[in-house]
Amino acid sequence: MKKIVFVIAAMLVSLASHAQFEAGKAYVGASLSGFDLSYNGLTKGHMNLQGKVGYLFADNLMGTAQIAYDKKEDVPYAITVGAGGRYYIEQNGLFLGASVLFKHQDRYDDMLPSVQVGYSFFVSRTVTVEPEIYYEQSFKNHKDYSQFGLRIGIGVYLFRDPKQN
Repeated sequence: MKKIVFVIAAMLVSLASHAQFEAGKAYVGASLSGFDLSYNGLTKGHMNLQGKVGYLFADNLMGTAQIAYDKKEDVPYAITVGAGGRYYIEQNGLFLGASVLFKHQDRYDDMLPSVQVGYSFFVSRTVTVEPEIYYEQSFKNHKDYSQFGLRIGIGVYLFRDPKQN
């Protein structure tokens, strides 16, 4: 019985997310990480607030730009800007992402290539909750500045034409 309920729920989720990631949609999102959900060699925990915008220029393929504010224990705040992309796998909400980030902190600048894997849970027709796991590789000092963690976000997918869908 549990298997049947699971299969029906999976089919409903796949139907609900069908055609959500088509070309011509814009994306606006905000996410939060830290609060001991991430780790690097220098600090035990931190808080990171990130804003992201994107545009689906092809089905399942989004270009993104982001800005983030990062505050760590015993370390001055950092501002990060970046550009990247997402690929949505088979319209099911699972995505793979990659980006290049520039981080500026007091007397410290770094370039960080980043990879992400996450899932877009649709809570309405256009609003999503998006947990993602990320890894950022530091060019400056791998041991102390590279980090991995969990980020929880909220996204809004905007239609290009209100009459569409």
